[in-house]
Amino acid sequence: FLADAGYGEQELDANSALMELDKGLRSGKLGEQCEAVVRFPRLFQKYPFPILINSAFLKLADVFRVGNNFLRLCVLKVTQQSEKHLEKILNVDEFVKRVFSVIHSNDPVARAITLRMLGSMASIIPERKNAHHSIRQSLDSHDNVEVEAAIFAAANFSAQSKDFAVGICNKISEMIQGLATPVDLKLKLIPILQHMHHDASLASSSRQLLQQLVTSYPSTKMVIVTLHTFTLLAASSLVDIPKQIQLLLQYLKNDPRKAVKRLAIQDLKLLANKTPHTWSRENIQALCESALNTPYDSLKMGMLSVLSTLSGTIAIKQYFSSAPGAAATTARSFDLVKLAQECCYHNNRGIAAHGVRILTNISASCQEKDLLPLEQDAVFGLEALLVLCSQDDSPGAQATLKITLTCMVKLVKCRPHLSQSVVESLLAQLHSAQDNARILMCHCLAAIAMQLPVLADGMLGDLMDLYKLIGQSATDKKQELLVSLATVIFVSSQKALSTEIKTVIKQQLENASNGWTAYRIARQASRMGNHDMARELYQSLLTQVASEHFYFWLNSLKEFSHAEQCLTGLQEDSYSSALSCIAEALKSYHKGIASLTAASTPLNPLSFQCGFVKLRIDLLQAFSQLICTCNSLKTSPPPAIATTIAMTSGNDLQRCGRISNQALTLSLQMKHSMEEFRNLAARYGDLYQSSFDADSATLRNVELQQQSCLLISHAIEALILDPESASFQEYSSNGTAHVESEYERRMMSVFNHVLEEVESLNRKYAPVSYLVSNTCLCNAVIALLKVPLSFQRYFFQKLQSTSIKLALSPSPRNPAEPIAVQNNQQLALKVEGVVQHGSKPGLFRKIQSVCLNVSSVLQSKSGQDYKIPLDNMTNEMEQRVEPHNDYFSTQFLLNFVILGTHNITVESSVIDSNGIVWKTGPKTTIFVKSLEDPYSQQVRLQQQQGQPPSQQQQQRTAYSRF
Repeated sequence: FLADAGYGEQELDANSALMELDKGLRSGKLGEQCEAVVRFPRLFQKYPFPILINSAFLKLADVFRVGNNFLRLCVLKVTQQSEKHLEKILNVDEFVKRVFSVIHSNDPVARAITLRMLGSMASIIPERKNAHHSIRQSLDSHDNVEVEAAIFAAANFSAQSKDFAVGICNKISEMIQGLATPVDLKLKLIPILQHMHHDASLASSSRQLLQQLVTSYPSTKMVIVTLHTFTLLAASSLVDIPKQIQLLLQYLKNDPRKAVKRLAIQDLKLLANKTPHTWSRENIQALCESALNTPYDSLKMGMLSVLSTLSGTIAIKQYFSSAPGAAATTARSFDLVKLAQECCYHNNRGIAAHGVRILTNISASCQEKDLLPLEQDAVFGLEALLVLCSQDDSPGAQATLKITLTCMVKLVKCRPHLSQSVVESLLAQLHSAQDNARILMCHCLAAIAMQLPVLADGMLGDLMDLYKLIGQSATDKKQELLVSLATVIFVSSQKALSTEIKTVIKQQLENASNGWTAYRIARQASRMGNHDMARELYQSLLTQVASEHFYFWLNSLKEFSHAEQCLTGLQEDSYSSALSCIAEALKSYHKGIASLTAASTPLNPLSFQCGFVKLRIDLLQAFSQLICTCNSLKTSPPPAIATTIAMTSGNDLQRCGRISNQALTLSLQMKHSMEEFRNLAARYGDLYQSSFDADSATLRNVELQQQSCLLISHAIEALILDPESASFQEYSSNGTAHVESEYERRMMSVFNHVLEEVESLNRKYAPVSYLVSNTCLCNAVIALLKVPLSFQRYFFQKLQSTSIKLALSPSPRNPAEPIAVQNNQQLALKVEGVVQHGSKPGLFRKIQSVCLNVSSVLQSKSGQDYKIPLDNMTNEMEQRVEPHNDYFSTQFLLNFVILGTHNITVESSVIDSNGIVWKTGPKTTIFVKSLEDPYSQQVRLQQQQGQPPSQQQQQRTAYSRF
């Protein structure tokens, strides 16, 4: 997180940045002009709003119109780089007019650059007839540069405009079939046909033309280009995909040229990724036969690559289910299985990797009895590849090893009984493997240990021996390996780390590690709940950082780890010691949150971390308060007396004890405690909704905290406040959900145990005695706190970064200054926004649409104090817009009938591709001053002065003036 906070020089505002570039454009020196032009994309990235982009593109169009060809080429490159900003140009006509004027130049190069410029702008001017006409004319030019530019423009316009595609199709086919057209030009013209998919008849005629070309021109280059265009056309028009698969398989089988076979394989892979459901059993069978018969390893690998892609999709189930006489045949008699088994032990690593991948996918997706023997084949193949690749340090071996280890994790996940042999083979190879391979194998072991904790205990001895061996050198690979091994050790040791393990890890870090390695290991310890280890490592790093922000960050992590360490000493039925442990933890947490606040900067406010820690502090305080209340309730009388007295007095809350202030106070405290836990659960829900960029493990962690709050509030209600109406249905855990981590496993176990106990107490004793219910509640709190808190990845590291920038118009010059509006008019508020991404956009989830909520509240009223209908007091509107190229805009019409100052708030939230709403913000506020319209003001003044308005004026209204 802190690494992303760049403390650079102050940014120039948009206008001054544009003026500076404009100065460069006006310079008399060509070099300065070119430098100014090529700096425009950076400007668009920084200030991506239409008002600036429109001005900038008009300036570039002027340079294009009057500059030389080199400047025009620079402008063209800028336009192509900034393609997603083109739709923000407001004066499209003016922009096109300036660019288009160059098409009439006598210089063919200038015309060629203009055609390419028009082609690059096709998305915003798809139906401009003058552009269509110029492209058509230039296709007949005698200058090769101009013709190639016209072909580029024709391809771009065909993709955007149906009219242009229909009009140009015949022209293109005449040129391709014409004898006067050179072959190299034909090769450039054919790919235009891939865009002829706007309607069925156009696609059909293009397909017929391509069919003729494939048979008429059998040369290698021609066949390759035509077949590839054929495939892209089929993939876009969808209806002809099965025919295309058959055609490609036919060429793969019958054409003797390797180049054509390679192209067929490449296109089959494209169709396997795009539409696996269109592959019939016959198609897969034909591909298997070709792979079994080919003598060339490179072609076999390509075909296996297609089959391994298909084996992870629905196509594989169709292959096995639609086999003729499937019941009678065994799994091993299928050609696909024969091929995979034959390739598993091939001397070419790539072929072997695809073979085991196919077997793994079959084992994972097809659970039929007769396919079970394939599991062992897959395991043996994986083990053989592991031995082969772990000894080799070459990039190819590492890529194959990654595939192998991914298959191992997948196989163990769906077939847990195979895990023992897989883990043993990994551990056996770990000692003799190369360092690069060891790192990957450690990641695999950690993934398996996360899923199957039963196996993890047996790993520790081997891992510790290896850890001692590694720490002798300080190369980068060794550092990486130290982190990977430490992660596996933390995952393997399910409970607290033994002192021996801690000593070994610390010794190795002192001998051969740098501070970054120690920090990464501490981070992993915090994720796995080994807080004592993490605290010691953070403590050792405090003096090794250069920035005070980093110092405060590490200090806060040290305090949080210490706080969580305090909670590990909790014992059931020992409530006074539990209170002192929680008090100690809270003390450390308060120190930590102060440090965390000091570590934040305006560019990096650490909002998730602060929110998460504040909620943890409030949760611990609520737990502490609940234990105190339970201890106090022990002085209340037996429930039978309390119930009788409560019934006679008619106050349900007095059931908890004597009709004394003490008993009533305690029962109110219990009700307050239940509401507090519900409030905490709602706040955890808000934190979840605001964490759009968080990984799934972090979100699950927040969800578990929320569930623990709901569980305690439910237990209070079920045992003490309202046993009759408390429902167990909504809180019952979903046992079928796949548990991803040890922390989640332990929390779910506590949830189930507490729910069972509360339910059984409610069945056995009705009503439950207060002594029993207090004990149950306190034990539930202690059981939840005994599970070490896991600080997940998003607390330390932000892999995906998404933010929204809003611009409102009209907007005042000064933010505190209100916008003036007459009360008989509506304000048209335009909201524009830009979605900004980090280096990995859409890694966890993508924005489908943006939800904009506009609300206005009357702040101060001016004028007469008469009663106002509630509808006129506020504006509440919501709109959903889909961003296009990360830009969106919409408008709202707002009424301000009441005179005075109104506060308008525009808040944005995002909706992801699953339809889930995330409250990402931002929230923007502007002020509007509603003024009385002049005519009403005149009438009011006349009435005040006692002058009756004239007959004409009485009839005249605000609307009749228009």
